[in-house]
Order: sequence, then C-alpha cells, then structure tokens
Amino acid sequence: MLFKKISLLCASGVVALLASCATTKPAEPTLSKTDEGYKNPYEPGSYEHFKAEKDYPKTYNVWTNTQKLPVTDQSNSWLRIDLKAQRALLMNGEEVVMDYPVSTGKSSHPTPPGEYEILEKIADKHSNKYGRIYDAEGNLVNGDANAFEDEIPEGGRFQGAPMKYWMRLTWDGVGHHIGNVKRYPASHACIRGPSKTMPVVFSKLKVGSKVVVK
Repeated sequence: MLFKKISLLCASGVVALLASCATTKPAEPTLSKTDEGYKNPYEPGSYEHFKAEKDYPKTYNVWTNTQKLPVTDQSNSWLRIDLKAQRALLMNGEEVVMDYPVSTGKSSHPTPPGEYEILEKIADKHSNKYGRIYDAEGNLVNGDANAFEDEIPEGGRFQGAPMKYWMRLTWDGVGHHIGNVKRYPASHACIRGPSKTMPVVFSKLKVGSKVVVK
C-alpha cells in the first residue's frame, strides 16, 4: 500500500514537471555587443535600437525623436550630460528628444558633476581665457594658450577660442558650446557639442533651464 502511494506521488510529480516544461518557454540567450553573432534586437529607428548598436556610446551619430522635437521648446525642455558615456540628452519631461556626442573636461580640468541652471546664452562668444597667441607678425606661437598665465610677445595678441552657442553653467567658466568633439574627455571643463546639433539644442533651452551633469 505504501509503495502504491509513493508511486502515485512520483507519477503526479512527473506530470507536474512535464506540464511546467510545456508551459514555460526557455529563456533566449542574450549576446553581448562584443560577441560576433550579436544582432540588435530592437526596431530600427527606435531609441532602444540606437542605444543597442555595437558602437554606442562611442558613435558620432545623433539620434532624434522626429515626432517629439517639434513640440519641444523652452517651456518643457532640459538637458542631461552623461560624463561616463560622453553623451548629452535633450529631454522633454522624461522623454529623450535628442542623444548626441559631447566631449567634457579632461582629468586636469574635469567637468564638475551636479545639477545646474543655464545662467547665460550667447550665440557668438569667444573665450577670454583659452585660445591662441600670435606674435607681432601674425605668426602662431601658442595654439593652446591661457591668457591669464601665458606670455604674449610684444606687439602680439591673444585670440580667444570660439565658443558659439554658448550656454553658461557656472560663473567660473563652465558651459556648453560648439567645440571639437572627441570620443573622450578633452576640454578645459566645458562641454563641447557638435556644430550641427548645438544650434538646435541652443534654441530649445532657455536661461533657467535645468542641466544635470553626472
């Protein structure tokens, strides 16, 4: 009698196991971006697809939400800077409107993380600190000069680096502007953005817009 009960229990256990196996799909293997057989699983054109591409975040490409961009303006936009990924996200509420490459401050002049507000906007600005120094004959003598530290030859001049579409984050010189965007931190603490992208970003933000750097 005892053997019969054990047999019945075992049989019911096997049936339950088979039923469980029949209703549960095996988990699909997840491939890393570095695997040779990796395929982007998301719909082309979607933001998820853009971020799942093998070359993200190092790509120079810009993703734009073409439906959300026209309704994004100075009343509903803000900016997120990702120091690790070297990407910037123009946001409308919690939705990403643009994702574009940036180059933030190098280790000797790091971009300080924190939450800021845009303090000033100037479409055509030149740095009063960093730029180039020329001699009296107009020859370049220092292509990465600090006007406050480097000597200007007699009769020479200092020419501030262009910082078009400038948006100031701190009064000690940190801002977001057009610059040489490398895929690693390379600036003097400012956040450089692409020349084709910055005019759009500039137009969508205002003095007082939130900027989160982390």
